[in-house]
Amino acid sequence: MISGLFCTSAIAAEQTAIFAGGCFWGVEAVFEHVKGVTDVRSGYSGGTRNTATYDDVSSGTTRHAEAVEVRFDPAKITYEQLLNIFFVVAHDPTEVDRQGPDRGPQYRSVIFYKDDSQMRSAKAFIDAINASKAFKKPVATKLVPFAAFYEAEEYHQNYLKNNPTDSYIVMNDMPKLAALKQKFPDLYTGE
Repeated sequence: MISGLFCTSAIAAEQTAIFAGGCFWGVEAVFEHVKGVTDVRSGYSGGTRNTATYDDVSSGTTRHAEAVEVRFDPAKITYEQLLNIFFVVAHDPTEVDRQGPDRGPQYRSVIFYKDDSQMRSAKAFIDAINASKAFKKPVATKLVPFAAFYEAEEYHQNYLKNNPTDSYIVMNDMPKLAALKQKFPDLYTGE
């Protein structure tokens, strides 16, 4: 009975963040290497249909963005630390409807906030970045209330881990992991 209560308590403590910042392969890989993150899934969010597939989203007609669902233990990592990683190494938050070689609305930068606390934290973070002039251009990341997350096809899950020599991964996503390790050594896990 006590162990059952422990499991319920542990599950209740877990929180979820939804980030979109270009191709979900690299964003997923970054967050999979962050201490305190318990699970990361690639998928689609923010569209006009009640379902999503890679082919439909890639057409640009559904208005979904490639996104990742990040589950985390707030006792080990804060939402604000996840925001910092998202803005510093997971993608370029100044780009509109593109990241690296990928172009289209499905590659836009979005934070799908789950509650008012996440919205306030993300807005404050964006305001601070813009005020600091840390980037040459203003942050283009949109804040959108979370509505739904549709998990991507299985072959997209853990893509970097399963395809480390893929040329796209080597060119676009391995540098993100190197930046995570260099800029956030206390939060990086090599697992």
